[in-house]
Amino acid sequence: MDFNNLITILVPIILALITSSGFWLFIESRIKKSSYQTQLLIGLAHDRIVYLGMSYIHRGWITKDEYENLDTYLYKPYKALKGNGSVERIMKEIDKLPIRESTYKPNPRRRKTDVSE
Repeated sequence: MDFNNLITILVPIILALITSSGFWLFIESRIKKSSYQTQLLIGLAHDRIVYLGMSYIHRGWITKDEYENLDTYLYKPYKALKGNGSVERIMKEIDKLPIRESTYKPNPRRRKTDVSE
C-alpha cells in the first residue's frame, strides 16, 4: 500500500472521528473532570489558608517557617489558580503580624529507636 492510498483511507476516518459526538463528549468529560479537580483543590486550599490564617491572627504572631509554609505552598498556588479575595484579606492581616522564633525545641533526651524493633 502506498502513501496516497493510506492517506485516502485515514483522512475520512480521522474526519469521522473528529465530527462524531462521542469524541466531543469524551473531550468535554475530560475538561469537566479537570475543572472539578481544580475547584476541589481551590476549595481545600481556601479552607486550609483560612483555618491556619485565622489561628495565627488569633494567636497574634507567626513564625518564619509557618509564614513560608502558608505563603509558598498554599497562598501562591491558590492565587495562581484564581482563588477569591477573602484569602487575600487574611494574608494581608498575616503580613502585619510580628514574626517570632519557632517555639519548637527538639528533646535531646529522647532516644532514637530502631524501626525494626
